[in-house]
Amino acid sequence: MLFPENESQRLEVLNQYQILDTPPEKVFDGLAQLAANFCETPIALITLVDAEREWFKSKIGITTSEVARNISFGNYTIRESQILIIPDTLEDERFATNPFVTSNNGFRFYAGIPLITSDGFALGTLCVIDFAVRNLNPKEQIALQNLAQQIIIHLELHRQKIIDDIQKSFNLIFSPNPNPMWVFDENSHPIGYANHKAQLVNRKDITEKQIQISFQESEARFRAIAEAIPVPLIISRVSDGLILYANPELIRAFKFSQIDLVNRKYLLELYHNLADFKILSEALKQDGCIRNYELELKRVDGTYFWAIASLQYLNFNNEAAILTVFYDISDRKKIETKLQEKNEFLRLIFENIPLMIALINPNGKLQWVNQEWESVLGRKFQDFQNSDVLEVLYPNPEYRQYVINFIQSAQRNWGDFKIQMRDGRLLDTSWTNVKLPNGQIIGIGQDITERKQTELAIIAQAEREQLMRTVAQRIRQSLNLQDILNATVEEVRNLLKVERVVVYQFDSEMIGTIMAESVEPGWTVSLGVEIHDTCFQEGAGIEYYQGRKRAIANIYQAGLTECHIELLERFDVKANLVVPILLEVNSQNPGSRIWGLLIAHQCSRFREWEENQLDLLDGVTVQLAIAIQQSSIFEQAQTELVQRQKVERKLRSALAEKEVLLKEVHHRVKNNLQIVSSLLQLQSHTIKDPEVIKVLRESQNRIESISLIHKNLYISANIGQIDVGEYIHHLATSLLISYQIVPGTIALETEIDSVSLNIDQAIACGLVINELISNALKHAFPNQQAGTIHITLRNLNNIIEMTIQDNGIGLPDNLDWRNTGSLGLSLVYDLVTEQLEGEITLERDRGTVFKIQFTQLTLD
Repeated sequence: MLFPENESQRLEVLNQYQILDTPPEKVFDGLAQLAANFCETPIALITLVDAEREWFKSKIGITTSEVARNISFGNYTIRESQILIIPDTLEDERFATNPFVTSNNGFRFYAGIPLITSDGFALGTLCVIDFAVRNLNPKEQIALQNLAQQIIIHLELHRQKIIDDIQKSFNLIFSPNPNPMWVFDENSHPIGYANHKAQLVNRKDITEKQIQISFQESEARFRAIAEAIPVPLIISRVSDGLILYANPELIRAFKFSQIDLVNRKYLLELYHNLADFKILSEALKQDGCIRNYELELKRVDGTYFWAIASLQYLNFNNEAAILTVFYDISDRKKIETKLQEKNEFLRLIFENIPLMIALINPNGKLQWVNQEWESVLGRKFQDFQNSDVLEVLYPNPEYRQYVINFIQSAQRNWGDFKIQMRDGRLLDTSWTNVKLPNGQIIGIGQDITERKQTELAIIAQAEREQLMRTVAQRIRQSLNLQDILNATVEEVRNLLKVERVVVYQFDSEMIGTIMAESVEPGWTVSLGVEIHDTCFQEGAGIEYYQGRKRAIANIYQAGLTECHIELLERFDVKANLVVPILLEVNSQNPGSRIWGLLIAHQCSRFREWEENQLDLLDGVTVQLAIAIQQSSIFEQAQTELVQRQKVERKLRSALAEKEVLLKEVHHRVKNNLQIVSSLLQLQSHTIKDPEVIKVLRESQNRIESISLIHKNLYISANIGQIDVGEYIHHLATSLLISYQIVPGTIALETEIDSVSLNIDQAIACGLVINELISNALKHAFPNQQAGTIHITLRNLNNIIEMTIQDNGIGLPDNLDWRNTGSLGLSLVYDLVTEQLEGEITLERDRGTVFKIQFTQLTLD
């Protein structure tokens, strides 16, 4: 068995601590538990290595109190100066045959820190053990080292307490006794005092000479004892603080020479802060003694150190004096400071990290939360000192049990939960949990309200688009208005999850008729029921004539007229959505007239509606208006076949309706293109290949450029011409957003005359601008380089001149852009030369400049 080089001295120092075979102490057990928690191991030990054994001062995960030194792991650890880590004990020849390794459920992992005193002696270890092969990450190693320093500090405090107790015993024995007493070395009947074997003698003097002799011998013995005590000791006079005696350890600690000691004659000069001296003096007068007061002292060389001071009155050479004992705690103070800094660093991290963090004990009681937790939930940690946090946040018992099961599983996966706030709102949160070896649970959560809203918005958008596609498809498939209305109310009811959806049409007298209905079984059917509703005739609902939409959560709190409420009660309605169906009169007379209402009824309960649900019905009414107009056109065409005498009037009406229809067609084309763009966007979210995503984004941009044309045509007063100025600006801006350009990085400058183009030229120009700006954004400004893209458009006597210029790195000189394999540049060349029948030139001397000229075409 191998031993450290200083083994005999090490054992002597270990015995001075008088800690072997002492009962368990909470402070050491707590440090061992922290080590197990930090490293997530089932076993953690604080050990002291004696001559023949390794004894466990604190043990977590095992019951035995010691092991023979020849098979102990600690015997190897105390020979190290740093941490000893054995990832796999079976792979280490020192431990491969160790009975603790080879037994069933044997130790497979070990990591130990030697507990080294300030004098360099390794007393024992702090170690963690696991039954599985593993390692420690750097953070776990640092945590283990910090805990080892704390153990050393507490061992030193234990040793200081022993010294203080010896000093106290010394005072209790020597000071009050009227007879001379002294301690001297003997071989028989020894007592332990200051690491010496000594014998206590109590003798009564019978002559003055014997008193003098005894006094001299006693003083000599006292000095021998004081000089043997391994801590700084000083005796000063009460009256003026004059130093009467200082032992060698104090002279060494304060770096005194004999001259220094003579010059520094007063105790006051040793104190760094005079306030400490005043506090000690007052406390000493009041209590007669002081134990373990921390203060800062100054050495001869001007340096300072921290110490623990203990003071007591005594009689020294027939003078009232003060005995002061100092214990240097500078190392401990440094460790405490570093530990405080680390704790503050960790506290700042936990307090400022944008995640909610909570610590819960095995009984479900909240033990600690960070600021983010209090901020998000609007509650304070103190609110739960006498209450169950889970019962408050999850009042529903079944739902709370679901949360508890998730927490106790501690599978480190994320789960979404709704927390009840103080005002009754439900907050969407997501949590994961970490279960510590001691049964405590760390919960880590975040507010996912925004994410949930985004998810719901995406789902709602997809549902709206699906509904729009269904209605549009039905319109394309049939001109039968009744079929379209029946399909629409069925789809809307299923989507909104309401009990009834109806289409309600007004006649010329504002009397209403249910044209179509979808109703859940068990509720009153309104289709075919004669409804005498005089509310609209009397002016109620005038806002619907003006295009207003309404979402009524509670019919009794919406300010409805009595006749309206009575009508709704007839059909068990408690909440509803109402959107008017408006038809344009004609293109020459801008405006609209009300055809009827699209209504959703919630009959089973009152209901708070979402804004997107009202928007959904609004979008459906646009499609219904198209269907109604198409049906009207169809009926008109049928009538023309029968009533030829009215052909001229019908044709004029049909032409007016045609223009409305054409606008709606552009609207539908625009919507369909946006649906395709949205599908490409959704598809890109499921693809990991960046090149495929890039291709999808480019395709989406091209579709968006065409969609923007149809949008402008839909809103343009002249349906055949487009003012391209606003169109180009919107197109370029959307491209900057599409390529996620950091704001302020690339400037967009435009100089655009008022130019009107027909749809073919506008689409071609839009695609050319899309490709050239996209090419510049992708290649002209690498590494987020700043720059400018400049677009000009001028009308020079019906010759349109368009320039797209950037100040980027430019195209390579050897690139023949007309014959390149790039789809974008090839598309630009074909669009300019073939569709626009124009010319395109490239200049490379100041970035990249594409100049395009073509003849403006107009509709006859």
